[in-house]
Amino acid sequence: MNFKDNKAIYLQIADRIGNDILNCHLPVDGKIPSVREMAAMIEVNANTVARTYEYLQQSGIIYTKRGLGYFVSPDAHDIIVSQRKQLLTEHGEMDYFLSQLKAVGITPDELKQIYSEFLNK
Repeated sequence: MNFKDNKAIYLQIADRIGNDILNCHLPVDGKIPSVREMAAMIEVNANTVARTYEYLQQSGIIYTKRGLGYFVSPDAHDIIVSQRKQLLTEHGEMDYFLSQLKAVGITPDELKQIYSEFLNK
């Protein structure tokens, strides 16, 4: 996994797991890889993955079954969507994106076409 310098690694791993949940690669009540398995898969320290799982568990996205591992929470999808919408709107990311569209002259119709093409990939 390639990591960006502007965001903590454990949060980038959490985003990846969130994407897997949103894209139905990890179903509700589905088991996720153990800390060690995930660390080996993405080539990071197990402590970093443990921090990711702790963060996801505190957020209500995953839960543990004693002795069995970590599983996707029934509310995970809704929690992730809510968190990401909040990030886009409250932290100015959407305003920045929209201001860039305006600056380069992309019209709503062009944006609709670009987004439609993206969805069809």
